[in-house]
Amino acid sequence: MQQIALDIGLSPAPTLDNFFPGPNATALAHMRQWSPIGAAPTYLWGPEGSGKTHLLQGLRSRLHQQGHATGYLGAQDAPPMGAAPDLLFDDSWSAVFMDDVHAYPPALQQTAFSWFVQAQALGLPVLAAGRLAPVALPLREDLRTRLGWGHVLGLDLLSEAQTRDVLRQAADARGLVISDEVMDFTLRRFSRDLGSLMQLLDAMDRYALQTQRALTIPLVKSMLENA
Repeated sequence: MQQIALDIGLSPAPTLDNFFPGPNATALAHMRQWSPIGAAPTYLWGPEGSGKTHLLQGLRSRLHQQGHATGYLGAQDAPPMGAAPDLLFDDSWSAVFMDDVHAYPPALQQTAFSWFVQAQALGLPVLAAGRLAPVALPLREDLRTRLGWGHVLGLDLLSEAQTRDVLRQAADARGLVISDEVMDFTLRRFSRDLGSLMQLLDAMDRYALQTQRALTIPLVKSMLENA
């Protein structure tokens, strides 16, 4: 059965505290212990939904709360075809973040390489993430090799049992009772990306409160029909 990707509602902002590590405890521990002072480059890789972006955004948020400025380069920052990139490096940054590097087009690869070189010259750390290990990235060689210079950490998807545990804990925290039947229905019909599932849980919680009904499969279907 084809799973449905749901984009509804607003999920809580990613932090290191609300990241459920599952098989990725080593990556979470690395990000918790990370310091911008003298840090080597860090590269996270793994399949979509394994938590790479969550960890990058969580650490970046923590740095901002501590008063640090950071640079961020995502695949969505690519300029229109034929246009020159307008993404300037800032010497006031304390760290540089690069996400979805596997999807960087040539113009963005040039920007990323330039940022990496300037960051290294100033002693600033680079934290990056992509779906593939550095050796397999379809990038220009000088950028690809630099992404593998420091800490390289592979992430895995949560198992179904771990995903169920996370959903149940999140439901309990909301005072929401989620039955095995609703859990089975949710995992069969929707994307198992944890971020999407948390958004779905938020939406179900709001709809159950609005309608003053218990969380059941008919309620989830009604919510989708009225979305």
